[in-house]
Amino acid sequence: MKPAEISALVLQAIAQIAPEANLENLDPAARFRDQFDFDSVDCVNLVQHLQQALKVKIPETDYPQLITLDGCVAYLEKLSGGK
Repeated sequence: MKPAEISALVLQAIAQIAPEANLENLDPAARFRDQFDFDSVDCVNLVQHLQQALKVKIPETDYPQLITLDGCVAYLEKLSGGK
């Protein structure tokens, strides 16, 4: 997947998990929990959503790489082989 596609997928997942989140002003380098009310359960839900959408398995040890939009894009682009 291309970075823009991954970003759109992540933002769509966040909108479903935390509908109150203001995604228009999202800082891609800042942690989700620092920008809106996104707790550890929300993070797990995000990972589960991404796993289902991309049909991949994300090891729990890699979850910390998915705490920002930039981190999600970089990790998932590498995971998908940049396809």
